[in-house]
Amino acid sequence: MGLFSSTFGALKRGLGRTNAVLGTGLVSRMRGRDIDEELIDEIEAHLLRSDVGVQSTEGIVTSLRTGVKQGHRQRGEDAIEFLKSQLVSRFADVDTTLRFSDTAPTVILVAGVNGVGKTTSIAKLAAALQDDGHSVLLAAGDTFRAAAAEQLATWARRLGVDIVRGNDGADPASVVYDALDAARARDIDIVLVDTAGRMHNEDGLMRQLGKIRDVLERQCPGAPHEVLLVLDATQGQNALVQARQFNEAIDVSGIFLTKLDGTARGGIVVAIWDELGIPIKLVGLGERPEDLAPFEPEIFIEAMFAEGDDPV
Repeated sequence: MGLFSSTFGALKRGLGRTNAVLGTGLVSRMRGRDIDEELIDEIEAHLLRSDVGVQSTEGIVTSLRTGVKQGHRQRGEDAIEFLKSQLVSRFADVDTTLRFSDTAPTVILVAGVNGVGKTTSIAKLAAALQDDGHSVLLAAGDTFRAAAAEQLATWARRLGVDIVRGNDGADPASVVYDALDAARARDIDIVLVDTAGRMHNEDGLMRQLGKIRDVLERQCPGAPHEVLLVLDATQGQNALVQARQFNEAIDVSGIFLTKLDGTARGGIVVAIWDELGIPIKLVGLGERPEDLAPFEPEIFIEAMFAEGDDPV
């Protein structure tokens, strides 16, 4: 219960804009009201404002209308619980855990556009894996920006983990190749591969990511064992566009949702899952290495509907 309270409180703060819309902005207005078309229209508008997405919202609202017509739901309180259950049920039986190889090293490829907090997210993951007793090596695959490799190296020194980096402008695939060789030589458990993060609509970037993935598959059968896409929770539907583009290029296996800083609209997790079937696996709750939590649907959805903030 202590962990739940801590995680819930952090998520509630991080989803401040969402729970202002769905919590104070909607839930408090639903209590004591009969469900009619006016209220259903309000629910639809609030779901869309929270970035649940058109497809997901239409399905939820249609089910709500059907239940009202059949007499199953008549009061606003009924609709509150219905909305939560509809959202949570979408993630039933979804595996949100990280995948690990039976034989070392496990390779986790991390992608995302510039500015989403990718390097910090890698550091958080490295710290969490170390805390679980794993040895970690970082591969500085973003060779196009010297600052990116230096930032990753700074985190490596701070966390006390190994890092392999190349010269500025080097072939990222060659850096990844060297990193796998180093991991085997040093008996490393997990390799975290950073990648370039230029805009998601650049064909060159996507081809480079595909090349890195091909190198990993050839050098280490089964690799990458996890392909994490870092998304900025404040970017709303643009995050869905990024997920779609990256998924086409590198078959994303999980989402690391970051920047839950109070302005995030958490409904995007529903839109991504409903449209692309990519599970959210990790959420970033702050800037410190320890500000990382696994995605737990029940807690996340409850935080989305929490009350206490002013509507926006």
